[in-house]
Amino acid sequence: MTTLTLDTEPLVNQINVTDEKLVVELVDGRSLIIPLSWYPRLLYASHKERQNWQLLGDGYAIEWLDLDEHIGIEGLLAGKRSGESHQSLERWLITRGNAHL
Repeated sequence: MTTLTLDTEPLVNQINVTDEKLVVELVDGRSLIIPLSWYPRLLYASHKERQNWQLLGDGYAIEWLDLDEHIGIEGLLAGKRSGESHQSLERWLITRGNAHL
C-alpha cells in the first residue's frame, strides 16, 4: 500500500460555494470541485451561511463558524467526505428547525 505524501502543503486562494458545489481555488493554480452532498452542513445551509467562510492559517483549511464546519484541504485532495454521523447531522438540523433527512 502506498501513502500519499505532499511536497508542499496545498493552500487555498479563494472559494466559491454554489447550491450544488464547493469550488476551491488553490494557490498553485489547481481547482477542486466538490459536490455539496459530501458536506451536508453546507448542503443544508442558507446562501448567506455558505458565503460566511474564512481560511485557517495560510489557507490549509476552510471554516464556516455559523455551521461549525471545518474542511481541510489535504482531505479534499484525498477525496475524503464529511465524517459526520447521520445522528449528529439530524441533531444539528433539529437545532436549526429543519430536520428533514
